[in-house]
Amino acid sequence: MIYTMGIDIGSSACKAVILADGKDIVAQTKVAVGTGTTGPARAYEGVLKEANMSRDQIDYILATGYGRNTFPDADGQMSELSCHAKGASFLFPDVQTVIDIGGQDVKVIQIDNGAMVNFQMNDKCAAGTGRFLDVMAHILEVEVDDLEDLAAKSDERIAISSTCTVFAESEVISQLAKGQKKEDIVNGIHYAITARVVGLARRVGIRDRVVMTGGVAQNGGVVKALEEQLEHEISTSPLSQYVGALGAALFAYNKVAKKRQKENQQTA
Repeated sequence: MIYTMGIDIGSSACKAVILADGKDIVAQTKVAVGTGTTGPARAYEGVLKEANMSRDQIDYILATGYGRNTFPDADGQMSELSCHAKGASFLFPDVQTVIDIGGQDVKVIQIDNGAMVNFQMNDKCAAGTGRFLDVMAHILEVEVDDLEDLAAKSDERIAISSTCTVFAESEVISQLAKGQKKEDIVNGIHYAITARVVGLARRVGIRDRVVMTGGVAQNGGVVKALEEQLEHEISTSPLSQYVGALGAALFAYNKVAKKRQKENQQTA
């Protein structure tokens, strides 16, 4: 049995997955703080505890994400783009487009036969990211997790025309001052966040099947807005936040399996 761990160290959260023989998820854990904090260590220790395993039982640990080069317990590192492509292909073998909305960046990845062939990325601006939703929720005095339910109660969509977080913040404050309902403002926010994502996606080229990953994929209001604007059905998974870590664990398995195969051939 080969056990591998993938740890995705993002800007705002850390996720870890342990795989058995590259196919069965033994354990997974998420910590809601990212690189530069105790998050990586807590995710690492948490997933080992969840699996009831020790470090010496793990054959290979592969780190990915924004803080991948800062984790000393990893045996190797790999780009989050490749890991998201790998993880999404594991969950959805026919995937051709991955839209990943993270805490501080957006990635649109084109996949062919399970491998990344093209991508576009926005990591210079909070527009279209989870951070955008955090800011908007704070202004509205609601929890981020409540945004989907609020949007579902909306009777109309209040347009938020700016994709810039700072200007959108001013727009939301102005709409609140006018007495507009929070539900309708949230509905508009969901369409505002997808505007930047749609632009990136069209540069890459959207091909079915489209899969959305990252924490924002858990917000059905954003998924619905993206589907309408892209005119494509979007698939999500309960494991959407773990796709990068899952891909890292899969790459780790491939490394160990190839090494053992080579060793067996040499001793045969």
